Parts: sequence; structure tokens; C-alpha cells
Amino acid sequence: METPLLQGLGLHKAFGPDQALAGAGLTLEAGEIVAIMGPSGSGKSTLLHCLSGIVRPDEGQVLFRGRALSNMPDAERSALRRTEFGFVFQFGQLVPELTCLENVALPLRLGGIKRRPAERLARDWLDRLEVGDSDDSLPGQISGGESQRVAMARALITEPSVIFADEPTGALDTLSGELVMGLLSKTAKQTNAAIVLVTHEPRVAAYSDREIIVRDGRTREPAVIR
Repeated sequence: METPLLQGLGLHKAFGPDQALAGAGLTLEAGEIVAIMGPSGSGKSTLLHCLSGIVRPDEGQVLFRGRALSNMPDAERSALRRTEFGFVFQFGQLVPELTCLENVALPLRLGGIKRRPAERLARDWLDRLEVGDSDDSLPGQISGGESQRVAMARALITEPSVIFADEPTGALDTLSGELVMGLLSKTAKQTNAAIVLVTHEPRVAAYSDREIIVRDGRTREPAVIR
């Protein structure tokens, strides 16, 4: 049997007296889009942060290509987040002092690629995500929808295996959100990247291949009506 791309097994995480995860789990295959849904405070974002190695679970394991993240040295885990994992957050989290082009090129520059080839590839990704005219602008000079597309270009430039998207349309109007999700899902399919998508919006979850419901720190897949 082929090893899943990413697995979360029996994940528990508490923040003080608050139990965010209580045995949550998820299995992700290459090229698959999975939406994590649930009410506010249910543990959706904590699950994403554990799966991506940002947060270490108190119990349970996260496996990437069959290897436990907890067994990797810190340097290897950091390199994994820089190359194999891409991140898109609700407010983009672009570096405000850098131009859009420099923001997109940043993962490559951190990986040791020289400025000119990194920025050439960054310009290509901005064009693919229909924000090529924003390359010399600062993040504060463009719209929210454009900012999210720049953040997507930054997440995709290393051609990661998994993209973690935490409420990527939460700060956008409906039209901008639809554009962002359409481009994200289309581009991920082209590169065979899997997506873990946290959302509370059914219209956003509709872009996924399947849904995982988180409630009280536990996960379940909704029944399929045939």
C-alpha cells in the first residue's frame, strides 16, 4: 500500500486548561484538497498548525511521507517548511517593507538562490496569479485580493507538496474570494500540490475533494449521501 503524503494520528494539544485537540486525525494524499471545517474554537487552526509542524502536539504523531516530524532535527523540519510546505494565511502576512516581487522571491532567497534567478521566477508566478503589475508595489499599496494572490505566489514558488491555507478568503469580499480560490485550486492541480484548507464557509469548502469536520477537538468525515 502506498504511503500517504501526510498523516496526523491521534493528535492532542492543550493550551493551559483549554483542550484544543483531543485525538484529531487526518490523512492527505498527493494532489488532494481537503477542507477542515467546524465552528469557531473547535480546533481547526490548531490542527493545521500541528500538521504543518508549526506547533508540536502534546500527544500523537504527524507523518510526512511516512516520517515523523517529531523525529526530524530542527534544521530539517525548518527546511521542510521552507521547501515542501507552502503557507497562505487569512491576512497574507507579507513582509510590509519588501515589494511584492521580493516577498514572492523570499523563500528562494532563504534557500540560497541568487537574487536575479529568484526574482525572475517570482515574476513568472505573479503573472500566473494575475498580479504581475504589482511586482514593484509594497503590500500596503495593493488590494486585499491582490495581496492574497501575492501570498499564494510566495507559497507556490518552491512548488511544495502541501499548501496549508488558513481561512485564505476570510478577509475578502465574495468576488475576490472566489477569484483567489479558483486560482489556488487550479494552480495546485497543475503542480500536483495537496491543499489543507481551513474554512468555515461552505462556498470555499466546495473547492475541496472532501471535508473533515472538527468539533470539540475531534475529527470526523461527514456521511456521503448517495
